[in-house]
Amino acid sequence: PQKTSFHRSQTLGYKNGYALPRLPTVGIGGERLYANQLSEAELDELASRRLTLTYGQAKRAPPSRFVPAHVALDKKILKFDAYFQEDVPLSTQEHYRVRQVVIYYYLEDDSMCVMEPVVKNSGLPQGKLVRRHRVPKNDRGDHYHWKDLNRGMNITMYGRTYRLVNCDPFTQVFLESQGIELNPPEEMVFDPYTEMCRMPKPKCITPSDFDKLKQFLTYDKQVLRFYAVWDDTDSTFGDNRSFVIHYYLVNDTVEVREVYKQNDGRDPFPVLIKRQRFPKTFMDKMKTFPSCVLEISDQEVLEWYAPKDFAVGKSTNLLGRAFFIYDCDEFTRNFYRDKFGITDLQPVEMKKKPLEEVPQVVPPYNGFGVPEDSLQNCFSLFPKPPKKDVIKMLENNNKVLQYQVALESPNPVDRTRRFILSYFLSDDTISIYEPPVRNSGIMGGKYLGRTRVPKPGSTPLNITYYEPSDLAIGSTIEVFGHRFVITGADGGVLRYVESNAERFPAATLQSLRDHFRPRQVLKEDANSDIPTAETSKKELDELLAQVQEELKLHKSLNNKNILEAFLQCDKDGSGILDKAEFAVLCDRLGVPTSTV
Repeated sequence: PQKTSFHRSQTLGYKNGYALPRLPTVGIGGERLYANQLSEAELDELASRRLTLTYGQAKRAPPSRFVPAHVALDKKILKFDAYFQEDVPLSTQEHYRVRQVVIYYYLEDDSMCVMEPVVKNSGLPQGKLVRRHRVPKNDRGDHYHWKDLNRGMNITMYGRTYRLVNCDPFTQVFLESQGIELNPPEEMVFDPYTEMCRMPKPKCITPSDFDKLKQFLTYDKQVLRFYAVWDDTDSTFGDNRSFVIHYYLVNDTVEVREVYKQNDGRDPFPVLIKRQRFPKTFMDKMKTFPSCVLEISDQEVLEWYAPKDFAVGKSTNLLGRAFFIYDCDEFTRNFYRDKFGITDLQPVEMKKKPLEEVPQVVPPYNGFGVPEDSLQNCFSLFPKPPKKDVIKMLENNNKVLQYQVALESPNPVDRTRRFILSYFLSDDTISIYEPPVRNSGIMGGKYLGRTRVPKPGSTPLNITYYEPSDLAIGSTIEVFGHRFVITGADGGVLRYVESNAERFPAATLQSLRDHFRPRQVLKEDANSDIPTAETSKKELDELLAQVQEELKLHKSLNNKNILEAFLQCDKDGSGILDKAEFAVLCDRLGVPTSTV
């Protein structure tokens, strides 16, 4: 009861940053500690020695933790070197083949796999021959176990017998630790055909004094460069093509590369002839040598192309192509100067041959559209419409020259037909109209649509069309195979020609004036007989009314027949008849007339 200190001593310490427990040195309140001065092992030993009657049977320590096989044997693999032999029935040089393999045995699941190292250019499917799995041992369902494997023994997997010749150190240690006595290792058997190929072939010829190794060490990375052209203009679609010829001094090979220009239209294949040796002179027996399917060797060639065969200003034939060398680079000039003593390697100026102008043949006009529009298809893949003179169209809008024409034909009926030819000044087009005549047997109307009419003798490349200056009174024009004679014109034609006399021939203007002169005389005579000052519009209307009343008294007269008869007699279309012709026509139609 007199105790006043109840603190406990520290039992946790730190060493190098780690927490470590320690036994207390003193008891509660600093009292002397008589117990727990022994270690845990000593205390356990003392506890086990206590009397069984007092404390009962001592407890045993728990067994160690169980570790499964796939954990204990993870990544532990037995490796055996082996080989197998297979027959080669279709070869005269080898009867069997020996193939070396590696057999892996995985201890974690008793699976096996067979791997064959890949040999370059062997021609055999190599790699994994047997995938990883439990390989059956016999027909009773047993599988191979690591106890069945040893050096110097044969194992059969899927009908193929493998000979185990050796193993790696881990496999040897593992099998010996399990009490298996290993056989002595055997030497690996190699393929006899492969060993024969590795042996140097005996040479039956005397070696030459030429040292290829010295050539390689001396001329490595040294290339002669020549600039050449190949004239292929004689063939179809041929051209002068530029090339660069490389001569590799290290092994006397030649390469031909093509020089491409921007937008030259050729496919990007820069190498015309790959790097190879070119034969210059063949043996006599080369005539029967199948060079198209077999490679040419030194036995078939008497002489190969050498640097002396290439010179500036000369042609060199390579595989049937004649290359003209016109220049070389500076290294090539120095090489020829030091090796052969040639200093005159001046470049040759190449002049391009002028291209022959091929005349463009224009096909005949097919009748679709206007000739100018159809002609654009011969000049471009994407034709454009022909340009129009807009200023001329605006200045001559609605300006039309009208002419009276007659058809020139051996048929007398066609010679009596009359037509109205209209010439449109805005676009130089012509249309022809035939006035209908009753009981003529010919249907009038549009004879020719508005179109431009070319002159006879025009070609598709040089088309000339009829112009107003070609339309004179009495002239003949040919419209698509039909000939028309101009017999008259209206007053607007004469006024237009007189106002633009500088653009018309004098003969055209004179023909129009001669045509209109009789009309002007008749008009003046009529004006002199009936003075315009005394004759008013009222008197003229009264005169017309009297004539109509007089005609109504004669009901037998047909006004339409009278009109057609007068139009037929007016051959020139002037609207004026002679007095004698008028009297004869009235008598024939029964129209009452008076001489007064």
